[in-house]
Amino acid sequence: RDLTQVRGIGIVKAIELKAAIELGRRAALATPEARPQVKTPADAAQLLMSDMGVLEHEAIRTVLLDTRNRVLAVPMIYRGSLNSASLRMAELFKEAIRTNAASVIVVHNHPSGDPAPSGDDVHVTRELIKAGKILEIDVLDHIIIGHNRFTSLKERGMGFE
Repeated sequence: RDLTQVRGIGIVKAIELKAAIELGRRAALATPEARPQVKTPADAAQLLMSDMGVLEHEAIRTVLLDTRNRVLAVPMIYRGSLNSASLRMAELFKEAIRTNAASVIVVHNHPSGDPAPSGDDVHVTRELIKAGKILEIDVLDHIIIGHNRFTSLKERGMGFE
């Protein structure tokens, strides 16, 4: 919808542009050598900022990484409501298990645009880390995306003791 506000771009062209961006993202992940490597929280946030920073509902994605922190996939795990997204831990780790990921970075957005973590965000982070240990999948970070900014709970020491 936002793209159609640009002069000369109708709904069909906006859909084509969104499809082209998604196709480019998928192609970049197709070969191991071409897959991006995540070295910092900013790297992970940059992968998803343009998509998730403009959503009008909460969504949860995971960045699935191999043993060298190269991106295997970035599946959408859940789409929530205007201000909440809840799910079972099993759903969050299902794709990580399926792709044999060594580690994950959990990313969700705040539609308000403010990436400040809530108490629930910190609690969920602790639970994610516990579940990951049981499954032998490291949870490297929990990142919250806002409007053109992000918060890394790991950098802030929130939930990562």
